[in-house]
Amino acid sequence: MSTSVARGLGWPAPTSGGPGDRAGGRSDLGWPTGPVAVRPAPEPTPEPEPTLESDPTLESDPTPERAPEPEPTSSPEPTPEPEPTSEPTPEVPAHPTPRPPKAQRESLVREAMARVATPDVSRETSPTSAPDVSRETDPASGVVDVSRETDYTDTPIAAAAAAAVRVTRTTPFPKPAQPRVLTVANQKGGVGKTTTAVNIAAGLALRGLDVLVIDLDPQGNASTALGVAHHGGTPSVYDVLVGERPLDDVVQQTPIPTLWCAPATVDLAGAEIELVPVVARETRLKRALRAYTRPFDYVFIDCPPSLGLLTVNALVAAKEIVIPIQCEFYALEGLGQLLHNVELIRSHLNEDLEVSTILLTMYDGRTKLADQVATEVRAHFGDKVLDSMIPRSVRISEAPGFGQTVLTYDPSSRGAQAYLEAAREIAERGAATEGS
Repeated sequence: MSTSVARGLGWPAPTSGGPGDRAGGRSDLGWPTGPVAVRPAPEPTPEPEPTLESDPTLESDPTPERAPEPEPTSSPEPTPEPEPTSEPTPEVPAHPTPRPPKAQRESLVREAMARVATPDVSRETSPTSAPDVSRETDPASGVVDVSRETDYTDTPIAAAAAAAVRVTRTTPFPKPAQPRVLTVANQKGGVGKTTTAVNIAAGLALRGLDVLVIDLDPQGNASTALGVAHHGGTPSVYDVLVGERPLDDVVQQTPIPTLWCAPATVDLAGAEIELVPVVARETRLKRALRAYTRPFDYVFIDCPPSLGLLTVNALVAAKEIVIPIQCEFYALEGLGQLLHNVELIRSHLNEDLEVSTILLTMYDGRTKLADQVATEVRAHFGDKVLDSMIPRSVRISEAPGFGQTVLTYDPSSRGAQAYLEAAREIAERGAATEGS
């Protein structure tokens, strides 16, 4: 069978029948067996070529060549924008400025401390308005003192530097007209009673005052922090309360020259039972303190975490109470019971007793709870709450392990600065109260 190619389709089409054709005029593949008429495709009519008369835009050449592609050129230079008449607004960086290195931060702190110590008057003087010299001129010397009008504590770094300058000064604290006896008490444990007693006492002693610490806690933590011996057999407060031994015989000097300590031993744990049948058992410590011959400016009595007979002796012997309050809810829960017992002792045993100082300890400014506790305490006690708050500090916890207070272990730490500032407040408030 001969085949021909169908025009335009490319398929082989049969042109005549063959032996393989079936009846009916179709092959095995379904193609028609007869000849297939194919209509020839019409030839395209050529368009007339344009002439110069019909299209004047054409050149004389009737077959124009293809225009060459333009060579790539460099991008045109941008037209410079006119300079702004005013200063441009600084662009905000996409990412926060990285924290400066440690050396740069220390340099900033040193500069801030230098500014606090020696104020730069020229920097604070506005070129358009002169300071009011009449308010600040001393009529006797004619010297203008504008440092009182200068406030450098408007930034956190400057505020920290100002606090550091205040606590690092060696100016002695004011000496009280009469010796002050303060009991550090709170029946809740772990609020910082011992830490507060020894560090405030050390702060006062380091500023030229004679201070005595009486350790009434059988655990003897205050004795450990002050670096004095309190092992078994050591003369201690137990011998003063039970054996009627003079207080002068048990007092030991600490590494700080003007700080003394009456240590506590484990024998003090049985003192409450042994004092039950003793007459006037609540005034044993008060009478021993009256017979103490060495002069002192402050006495701090560290109490155990209870309201037993030892704490009652401390409250009867003192005129003022220092209450450390941890910035947590549980510390507030037991405060009412302590104040109730203070009222009972004031009514029956010591009418001169008063709550003079409230100190917030273990303050963590990152939590809202600490701020809420501080706000409630200040709202209830008012001016009795010290402005200084003791932060959570690892240095404070490490110092007793070396037989030291935090003021001698790491004087530059935040805890040391906070306790020294609290000691300064106690000394200045006491002097202001006596002078009024």
